[in-house]
Amino acid sequence: MSTTIDAEFEIDSWDEKPYAEPSEGPRLTRIVIRKTYRGALAGTGVAEVLTAQGEGGAGYVASERIEGTLDGRPGSFVIQHGGLADGDEQSTFGAVVPKSGTGELAGLSGRAVEARHGVLTLEFSFGAGVGAEDG
Repeated sequence: MSTTIDAEFEIDSWDEKPYAEPSEGPRLTRIVIRKTYRGALAGTGVAEVLTAQGEGGAGYVASERIEGTLDGRPGSFVIQHGGLADGDEQSTFGAVVPKSGTGELAGLSGRAVEARHGVLTLEFSFGAGVGAEDG
């Protein structure tokens, strides 16, 4: 059975550095974003983000390590998420990296998307733990 939460966050720091600024085509940047989460997901996150920002279109991919508590369970886990924008059309995607959970978050799996500004929607469940793949 899965649970869905909307985890609000604040951005504590945003360190953006371009690594390609061609005369034609999208600008490419690398960003380190530090966040503080509150609510059912309480803790901190550090995201390494790659972006492509062009005229009318953009995209990003991110790996983010979150440390804190999820529904009262302490530990950490990693999510990978991203998004695309084509004019006014936007789409997002994301997931918990399999077997990335530590502490009481071991066995965490699910989907993770940032479809709204300042909110991570996390649909998650916990697996059976060690040995669940055997058989």
